[in-house]
Amino acid sequence: MNIKTTRFAPSPTGYLHVGGARTALFSWLYARKHGGKFILRIEDTDLERSTQESINAILEGMAWLGLDYDEGPFYQTHHFDRYKQVIQQLLDQGDAYYCYCTKDELEQLRNDQMANKEKPRYNGKCRSITGHSDRERVVRFKNPQDGVVTINDLVKGEIVVANKELDDLIIARADGTPTYNLTVVVDDMDMQITHVIRGDDHVNNTPRQMNILKALGAELPLYAHLPMILGPDGARLSKRHGAVSVMQFRDDGYLPEALLNYLVRLGWSHGDQEIFSLDEMVEFFDLDHVNVSAASFNMDKLLWLNHQYIMNSDPAHVARHLSWHFGQLGIDPATGPDLVGIVKAQRERCKTLVEIADASIYFYRDFDNYDEKAAKKNFGVGSDIVLERLHGEFSDVLDWNGDTLHQLVINLAETMELGLGKVAQPLRVAVCGTSVSPAIDITLSLLGKDKTLARIERAIKYIRNSN
Repeated sequence: MNIKTTRFAPSPTGYLHVGGARTALFSWLYARKHGGKFILRIEDTDLERSTQESINAILEGMAWLGLDYDEGPFYQTHHFDRYKQVIQQLLDQGDAYYCYCTKDELEQLRNDQMANKEKPRYNGKCRSITGHSDRERVVRFKNPQDGVVTINDLVKGEIVVANKELDDLIIARADGTPTYNLTVVVDDMDMQITHVIRGDDHVNNTPRQMNILKALGAELPLYAHLPMILGPDGARLSKRHGAVSVMQFRDDGYLPEALLNYLVRLGWSHGDQEIFSLDEMVEFFDLDHVNVSAASFNMDKLLWLNHQYIMNSDPAHVARHLSWHFGQLGIDPATGPDLVGIVKAQRERCKTLVEIADASIYFYRDFDNYDEKAAKKNFGVGSDIVLERLHGEFSDVLDWNGDTLHQLVINLAETMELGLGKVAQPLRVAVCGTSVSPAIDITLSLLGKDKTLARIERAIKYIRNSN
């Protein structure tokens, strides 16, 4: 029995999009579930549109998601000799033939068929031509004209296609380069792919590919076509719906496991469970519970899920991903408090890593101005006296920790017969520049003694110059 082998085979003509990422995830999960192999194949035979930048984006996206592959990446452009060999084999067997029809002739044929309300397809004009010609020619696969192709789709169920509905597709262009349907067949055969898991936009290719595989005497893989992903408006998910590139989600502050968790639930379910660890995804995943109908992408649901992961994941893990976002702000996180402490302080209030980084800049970088509204409300007459008293109390603290600092703030409020807010809020604006921060004891503890005292001194001067 062949080891269960799946593959993810993107074309490097753009970024890794969420539809491709879901296909990769389902293929990866199936292989991991069954102790099989997961192969990455780059289908780069479209030489005009394929770019190294896109290849890098695919590899980067796979690495960020943590979808490791057992073999690859394999590049189709490295296998042209093999494709040429198979094309010649099909010609020698009589399962392919040279077609000399010009573009003008094919266009005229198409126009005539459409005018007669017929399905546009190649009419097999060159099927019976023997001998060679110097005219430009392509190679077509000689599709069977009788019988049916039955796809026992693992998601959609049985699909039956009459061979007479399939025309003789081109498998080699005039310049000799192979076409998509030929290269996919050869690679799936050579790599001994047992399960082809891909989007349902490939359903029309499947009977054609199965016929070529049969002509080559190859064992047919099992096929599973996943439902497409729609935007909230019911149209196919695209850029106009927002982020669709995997790395854009990274840039927007999502954790990779949150995106994976969301993608696995796009078209698959396991009871009513919403949140899955990666181990649980592998344990529970099957193709029997993949939905036939299209799935709708909901950014609000993904954001909720991301917040759950930020709150409940190991803070050290979240901190590793958060570090990159500080780098994007030009901040070296080594110049301030440990990021694990930042995660613990901010995770309840922030739903993305971008929000955490933006809300924590003042821990690492001095701010130029106070929030105008916060300063007007909290830096009134007498607030400088409060801050001056706090400065004196804090200066004498030897063990700078949250509990000690919190008690000092409470004690001072009682001594000065002020509400706690009249002490804590001017202090918060003084050290953060804004009236919003984690609890004041946590904020001061993370900020450190030297920065706290320096910022209080600055605020006292600001208040006295303003009032």
